[in-house]
Amino acid sequence: MKKTEMMKKNYEFRNVLSKGNYYSGKYIEAFIRKNRKEKVNYLGIAIGVKLAKAVKRNHIKRLIRANYQLYEEVLKEGYSIVFLWKKKVKIEKANFHKIKRDMEVIFDKAKMIEEKI
Repeated sequence: MKKTEMMKKNYEFRNVLSKGNYYSGKYIEAFIRKNRKEKVNYLGIAIGVKLAKAVKRNHIKRLIRANYQLYEEVLKEGYSIVFLWKKKVKIEKANFHKIKRDMEVIFDKAKMIEEKI
């Protein structure tokens, strides 16, 4: 069952970016904040317009979304997560496995992965 909804409003992004905890990998950064919903996670993805044209930005968003879906079932519920692409990293360096490794590091630092018994 899907337990993640996408963030769409500017105020939702600003709230997480200003009050959330910051975690960083080599390629992506994440801001994570507890939300008031117990059973739902909110996901936001933002990539700066100056980094690349729309096709490449959308490609990165698809890669991030696909990697997030791998972790969706084991993540703790009730959090808002915003992923940002690092401005100093070139978009051409992006691939599925690098983003997956980064996400794993970020979720480990944030202690977001539930322990399955």
